[in-house]
Amino acid sequence: MGWLEAIVLGLVQGLTEFIPVSSSAHQLIVGQLFHHDPGAAFTAVNQLGTMLAVIVFFFRDIVHIIKQWALSLVGKVDRSDMDARMGWFIIVGSIPIGVIGLLFQDQIENGLRNLWITVGTLAGVGVILWIADWYSGKYARKGIESLTWRDAVIYGLCQTCALIPGVSRSGSTIAGGLFLGYKRVAATRYSFLLSIPAVLASGLYELKGIGGTMDVGWTPTIIATVIAFIVGFASIAWLLRFVSTHNFRPFVIYRVLAAIAVAILVITHVISPMGA
Repeated sequence: MGWLEAIVLGLVQGLTEFIPVSSSAHQLIVGQLFHHDPGAAFTAVNQLGTMLAVIVFFFRDIVHIIKQWALSLVGKVDRSDMDARMGWFIIVGSIPIGVIGLLFQDQIENGLRNLWITVGTLAGVGVILWIADWYSGKYARKGIESLTWRDAVIYGLCQTCALIPGVSRSGSTIAGGLFLGYKRVAATRYSFLLSIPAVLASGLYELKGIGGTMDVGWTPTIIATVIAFIVGFASIAWLLRFVSTHNFRPFVIYRVLAAIAVAILVITHVISPMGA
């Protein structure tokens, strides 16, 4: 992987990680345009950059959640405290994707990286997000303080869908939150917080695949990850402002158009469905 590809993939990761269009799908598609699938390991490690952006952006919230959760364990904070409960909700919501990710690691890193699957998930989840957004516009009343154990588990199950390129971690969890009756900002904010343990664990686990037998070395990986952090930080701020006054329809339209574009590229043999 050259520097230009690393820079482009870093920009793509930062721009697409938090908006519901699937960063893994875009990494896969852009890699194919460079005639080189960057691989699941590079994608996972590159996501560490955008996760660092989440940690920095929500640093005060994260520190307070950890503090309240820890104090609740020793009885110094009531276990009904919202931030103490939030700590448990994030832990419980992160379990499904960890279990499924380990059980189906080979399929996730190989078989599911098929662009025809990506075409289907880009369009399909786009339709689901459109329905969820419509439902939310009529019935959403909940703020993040309304989160329950049941909702945390459902959020976690929705997040497991993001293991398939094209689904989108933010897209699946935000759609799940909208169907549960959460307002757009609340669903988006919790989606960001829930993603931290899973993405950090995945990225750190995949570090072993960088610079070894893979065709991706440490230098391009670091370049892409730093760029992803910078661009990702700006994307978080923009998306939270955007959803406070707009719906998700532009992302739905983009997903469908992207699915059509990828299908055309595969049919015309510009890119290969299973890698170069």
